[in-house]
Amino acid sequence: MAQLWGGRFTKETDQLVYQFNASISFDKRFYAQDIRGSIAHVMMLARQGILTDTEKEKIIEGLEGILSDVDNGRLEITEQYEDIHSFVEATLIDRIGEPGKKLHTGRSRNDQVALDMKLYTRDEVHMLNQLVKELLQAILVIMEEHVDTYMPGFTHLQKAQPVTLAHHMGAYFEMFCRDHERLKDIYGRMDTCPLGSGALAGTTYPLDRDYTASLLGFKGPTRNSMDGVSDRDYLLELLSALSILMMHLSRFSEEVIIWNSNEYQFVEIDDAYSTGSSIMPQKKNPDIAELVRGKTGRVYGALQGLLVAMKGIPLAYNKDMQEDKEVAFDAIDTAKGCLGLFTGMLRTMGFKKERMEESAKLGFTNATDAADYLVNHGVAFRDAHGIVGQLVLLCIEKDMTLSELPLEEYQKISPVFEEDIYQAVSMETCVNKRVTKGAPGRAAMEAEIAECRKYLGEY
Repeated sequence: MAQLWGGRFTKETDQLVYQFNASISFDKRFYAQDIRGSIAHVMMLARQGILTDTEKEKIIEGLEGILSDVDNGRLEITEQYEDIHSFVEATLIDRIGEPGKKLHTGRSRNDQVALDMKLYTRDEVHMLNQLVKELLQAILVIMEEHVDTYMPGFTHLQKAQPVTLAHHMGAYFEMFCRDHERLKDIYGRMDTCPLGSGALAGTTYPLDRDYTASLLGFKGPTRNSMDGVSDRDYLLELLSALSILMMHLSRFSEEVIIWNSNEYQFVEIDDAYSTGSSIMPQKKNPDIAELVRGKTGRVYGALQGLLVAMKGIPLAYNKDMQEDKEVAFDAIDTAKGCLGLFTGMLRTMGFKKERMEESAKLGFTNATDAADYLVNHGVAFRDAHGIVGQLVLLCIEKDMTLSELPLEEYQKISPVFEEDIYQAVSMETCVNKRVTKGAPGRAAMEAEIAECRKYLGEY
């Protein structure tokens, strides 16, 4: 068992205890961040005269060699070490000898792991934001291509009023914009460097924490050393943001699943993002959308797990905090995988425009516009509402849409109706006369799309 402590102990740790305590199986994924932090620490120690320039150069050369060898597969991170910090330091000492023993001067594993996790999380937030951008770009393409694709808008899963596919997609664009903003906010709040906090009370060495922070790209060091080693708020914020993002993906997935059903037939999912049945040859299943919907609960679980782990921990560092890594790693991996696959599915998906428009007509989504027609001809809205309700009942009895109902049938219920009612209840009119900001009308949608393009240009 390779570990960095033991002088206080008179016997070996029980093997089961050692394995239970060890984190190398999962924290080895941030070996690059651990080495990056160590290099910055060594540069600061030399600048402060705590290490000689020769010692600095030997240690950095050794650390860079370890990084290169792990990257290229020449060096394997094995589980004989307790954690990634033990692996890096022990390997360094084995390679360069005595100078390697000075690497840990002025720091603790507590501030070291806090730094590694922050560096890793910052890198992952960048990647997550890039994936969100790619999804937003895919949504924007659909918006641009489908300003005139009419479809039913829903409330209570009932057809309500006609909208366009561009308008519907624009709602998801807004959701994922907010996800991006949340990720940006998290990055800003976690942009402080914990290295130099020591175990919890700093150190007696004359460290330059501002210099270390600048080397690692932070805006500055953490203000309080106890908080520096015990803060996991940024991970809770990230898991919360990822839970909301996954909720948005899950809602979107649910709609794709519904739209893909035989009853709707609004979309055609590309074969590359579908599967078949082992027994039913006619099936084409929306598995990617279903898996995204299912994996959302996994990310929720990560957030709940870390909240529970943190809720009773007194200051400062406690071993419970080791539980932050596996849940965070899993949630990040899950969200990244879902974002990438969902974007690929969306980019290759076909939309059945005629079917969508027909569905809007069959659902009487233009009923409100028929009532507005009467209001514009002097009928009180409450009376108009009742008249159109009777028209809808008549259409259902005759198996017709409002566009198909003969004028004489309209006029039997209200003599106010004239030939121009058909223009008033056409999908094009119903949509395009809605011109207020944020509405589905062509003019409003073109303005919205222009704002979306600008947003992505400044992303």
